[in-house]
Amino acid sequence: MMLKSITESFATTIHGLKAGHLTDRVIQRSKRMILDTLGAGFLGTSTEVFHKASQYSKIYSSNITSTVWGRPDIRLPPTYAAFVNGVAIHSMDFDDTWHPATHPSGAVLPVLTALAEALPRSPKFSGLDLLLAFNVGIEVQGRLLHFAKEAKDIPKRFHPPSVVGTLGSAATASKFLGLSSTKCQEALAIAVSHAGAPMANAATQTKPLHIGNAAKHGIEAAFLAMLGLQGNKQVLDLEAGFGAFYANYSPKVLPNLDSYSWLLDQQDVAFKRFPAHLCTHWVADAAASVRKNLVAETALLPIDYIKRIVLRIPNVQYVNRPFPDSEHEARHSFQYVACAMLLDGSIAIPAFHECQINRPQVRELLSKVELEYPPDNLPSFNTLYCEISVTLKDGATFTHRSDTFYGHWRKPLSQEDLEEKFRANVSNMLPCDTVESLIKIVENLEDLEDCSVLTTLLKGPSPPEVASNSSAYNNSITNLS
Repeated sequence: MMLKSITESFATTIHGLKAGHLTDRVIQRSKRMILDTLGAGFLGTSTEVFHKASQYSKIYSSNITSTVWGRPDIRLPPTYAAFVNGVAIHSMDFDDTWHPATHPSGAVLPVLTALAEALPRSPKFSGLDLLLAFNVGIEVQGRLLHFAKEAKDIPKRFHPPSVVGTLGSAATASKFLGLSSTKCQEALAIAVSHAGAPMANAATQTKPLHIGNAAKHGIEAAFLAMLGLQGNKQVLDLEAGFGAFYANYSPKVLPNLDSYSWLLDQQDVAFKRFPAHLCTHWVADAAASVRKNLVAETALLPIDYIKRIVLRIPNVQYVNRPFPDSEHEARHSFQYVACAMLLDGSIAIPAFHECQINRPQVRELLSKVELEYPPDNLPSFNTLYCEISVTLKDGATFTHRSDTFYGHWRKPLSQEDLEEKFRANVSNMLPCDTVESLIKIVENLEDLEDCSVLTTLLKGPSPPEVASNSSAYNNSITNLS
């Protein structure tokens, strides 16, 4: 029997996976990812980059439209609803993170909510349909990143969600729309021509567009494949395609329905407790512990007595921002997160507002920070650590090392804390009863007979019904100590 190409093997798996392949662990983990992603998306609608993306998208119109989460006044063609919701999800860097490095959920969940609403069918799309297509998209991303050393090197040049997220989105859309194996193969080929965004735009307002574009382009690829558009059927095999990444792939991770094992079954994702690059969560954890040696819990930090702050971190240059001057730079700054935690003892969303970033006390602390890159501290979310040493003017030094943090897949958030994060993120947008209904629906998603029950709630209330407790999240504090 002739071996299938890499591209064909992926397409066969996308088409062939059934709900019966889902394990209980995969269902439970993916439901947590969905709830967290919805919360990040609702919260992200308050950001400047979301408003710019939604304003741009309003120039497009269609007889078929989908909801922008929490914005009942905005309806867009499904591709642009997915785009805008994807931008919102990543606009604060508050969405989930996997290993090898990518943000998996934001590229696929907006695809499903947009299509479920825009393309009514009989029978209706069920919650199990959504869970299967969601996990197909997650799985494709994970398999692509696990294929070979070259694939794991994608972050050196490209923001991973813009590469694997685009193909994952195409896989999700293809599965949800019921495309044949051949059409799935074409959708992957088309999606590759949309894939790739440089790391140079990390820590800018353009970075959230990478997630939005992945969602949008995946839908476009599936629609174009349905219309008969053709691409290279070996696009993942040829060096002129993505074979440059997968030429030396390991057959052990090639999708195979005869002995299928979900990657999400093997490793969970990380959920963030504050909106910043995942690496900064190790720094915050270490800084919170050092602070306990310097001051009482509610006391002010004696900045004048601090002589030197040393951060021993992995060499991740785009998270090296000595003096950030925007919220996006602050979210990607080892230095800022360490100083904010030392100064305040906690980090919440307001910590990244420009008025907080530019506080004189913060700037003074930032001037005392030095970075060291221990050779054993490699930039892998699975193995990295962060160590902070604070030296006082009297010579005393306090040091703490963090090998993990609460929210990492080795130390996952409890379901209670995950739901509290969701409540806090959406409290500005939805009344309490709708919030609780969303939690309940996602909790029992595999039993949902009609996804319109979910998408209707995602529209949000009409303006007079918006919950009055709009400061709930801004007043909440993520205390890592």
